[in-house]
Amino acid sequence: MNLDALQDIVLAMAEQRSVASVLQLLVEQIADVRRREAERESEEGADIALVRLWLVRPGDICETCRFRTECPNQTRCLHLAASAGRPRSSTENWCRLDGDFRRFPIGVRKVGHIAATGQPVLVTEMADNTQWVVRPEWVRAEGMHTFAGLPLVFRGETLGVLGLFSRTPLDAGDFEKLGSFANHAAVAIANARAFEEIEQLKSRLEQENGYLRQEVTEALGAKDMIGNSLGLRKVMEQIQLVAATDASVLITGESGTGKELVARAIHDGSSRQGRALIKVNCGAVPEALFESEFFGHIRGSFTGAIKDKPGRFELADGGTLFLDEIGEVPLSMQSKLLRVLQEGEIERVGDTRTRKLNVRIIAATNRDLKKEVEAGRFRQDLYYRLSVFPIEIPSLRERRDDIAPIATHFVKLAARRLNRPLPRITPATLTQLSEQEWPGNVRELQNAVERAVILSRGGPLEFNLSPPSGALARTSNAAATSGTRPLTREEWKRQERENIRAALEQAQGKVFGPGGAAELLGMKPTTLTSRIKALGLR
Repeated sequence: MNLDALQDIVLAMAEQRSVASVLQLLVEQIADVRRREAERESEEGADIALVRLWLVRPGDICETCRFRTECPNQTRCLHLAASAGRPRSSTENWCRLDGDFRRFPIGVRKVGHIAATGQPVLVTEMADNTQWVVRPEWVRAEGMHTFAGLPLVFRGETLGVLGLFSRTPLDAGDFEKLGSFANHAAVAIANARAFEEIEQLKSRLEQENGYLRQEVTEALGAKDMIGNSLGLRKVMEQIQLVAATDASVLITGESGTGKELVARAIHDGSSRQGRALIKVNCGAVPEALFESEFFGHIRGSFTGAIKDKPGRFELADGGTLFLDEIGEVPLSMQSKLLRVLQEGEIERVGDTRTRKLNVRIIAATNRDLKKEVEAGRFRQDLYYRLSVFPIEIPSLRERRDDIAPIATHFVKLAARRLNRPLPRITPATLTQLSEQEWPGNVRELQNAVERAVILSRGGPLEFNLSPPSGALARTSNAAATSGTRPLTREEWKRQERENIRAALEQAQGKVFGPGGAAELLGMKPTTLTSRIKALGLR
């Protein structure tokens, strides 16, 4: 074999942009170079029968490693990353990456020795060399004569070892050329790793930018939580206590109470504030796509996976991952989520590479997870893993003192966002808002304010709201005290019927959706539908 042909392989490797393609091209081309040379000219030389390449990576199969008893530690070892050759037996497959020699501890046997010292090794007359040969019977059966082991060194760091088994001798000149080739191979591997890292960072930045744009669009515009009630002050004290730590936080409360705002406040008060806060609505992720969405996937791992994609955990590396509606995670997926939280590492779908992550977890739910655990719908160990520091947000009706300042803030925000003149909001209107029950909490209040701003046309702000049950009771008591006759049930039903009819006329018969009668009345559409049916309205 004419080893000058290795120059062609060097040029081909320089065009590759992934480590896998560089490794595969390297071993296949070297193992096949003799055949190509023989086709071009009848030249005899070295017959390289087997080429293998090991890369330095973390130890991962210590329990089953053949050389565990000889291994100085279980932190790093050589992983077989590529293999190609021409065995004499048709039943042998030298492209396999498993087997007894798929791992070599650093410093153990000839391959490990090369990685530890950074020095090449040339073994001739292999059948008679008991120092470096582990399986002499295999050497004799395959007619191996020479082993050339070369370190792959880039900028003083040993990346791996290239091993070549030849059935004919290699002279000093061949060995020197192979050493030069190994240097080029190390550069090609380092460059491919750099290209892969650039692509991963580019993909991650694209994903983060997408999430950040979405967050900006959906943000309420308030940097701080508004209110001074006892319940809110307690929540803010808890935020200050836990923000500086990396403890997992479980935020509970009714829908619309501002769980995401609390999660953002915890993130902004932590040492991770310079990194992204990645939000996942667990209830919106289909079970079939759970692993891909959370852990990412590599190209070709399933139909439709046309490129590598990092998952939400990977995007949140160094930052915070907010798992909203954690109670919606299917039971079959909870074990996989628990493993990631315990081990701090993930594997993309279809990938064998393990990635270490540093992610803080904040979860939120409007469910009672303790009851879900008792019912067998939520794993107890996952619950305890998430609820290291629980925070419960009181509903808006439990902190009525906060309703007025929150509504005032929403009025200013809505007028600016909707390009409307700032309407006046009277004390009587604020009192009316404070008396409402607001089952949808802050989210419902914001929607009601925005609707009123749209209808105000620059005048005073008016809300067309149904009288709350508490207000009705107070009105009845006041009527009894003043001597005014209280309304009978039929009179009250008639007033309710007229109020709903007026809302339906204003909404042109529309019940559901924006501008519908349910929205005008501040009621749930299903509740309004039931009342319409009960009152006999069309």
